Amino acid sequence: MDISRKTDYALRMLAALVEDPRGVVSVRTAARDNGVPYSFARSIQHDLAVAGIVENTRGANGGMRLSVDPKQTTLLQLVEAVQGPVAISCCADPAGDGVACPNRERCHFSPVWCNAELLLRVFFSRVTLYQLVCEGLSPVFTGDFELVGEDEARSARHREGAR
Repeated sequence: MDISRKTDYALRMLAALVEDPRGVVSVRTAARDNGVPYSFARSIQHDLAVAGIVENTRGANGGMRLSVDPKQTTLLQLVEAVQGPVAISCCADPAGDGVACPNRERCHFSPVWCNAELLLRVFFSRVTLYQLVCEGLSPVFTGDFELVGEDEARSARHREGAR
C-alpha cells in the first residue's frame, strides 16, 4: 500500500487545522505553510468537505474548519476518506465488488497478505489526529508474530474482524 501524495498533503492540511487556535485556516495559508500546491489544496479541500471531515466557510475570515472531533478521528478514517480502503492486496476484494478472490482458499500467500493488511488497519486505527498532532504520540508495534495453521489463522482473522 502506498500513501498517496494527496493523502500526505491532506493530512498536513488537517494538522494545520488542529494546530490553529481559531480552528479556521484558509486553503491558501494551509497550502503555503505545508508545501502543498494551491490548486491541489483546493481539490483536497473539496474532497475533505465531501467526506464530511471539514466544512468550508466563505468571507473575509473564511476557510476550512474541522467538522470531526480530532480526539475521536483515527488515522485510518482519514486515510480511507482520502484514498479509499487500506489494502495491500486484492485477495479480499479483487474487483471491488465485495467478492473475494476465487483462489483465496487455496493460495499459500493470501493469509500473509490479508494478515498484513489487518495489521496495517489496526495500526492506523490506534491513533487519533489529536494524539498525532497535539500530543506527539504515535503507535509503535511491540508485539510478536507466530506461525499457525490455516484453521488458526482463519479463526484469528475472524476474531480481529469482529472488533
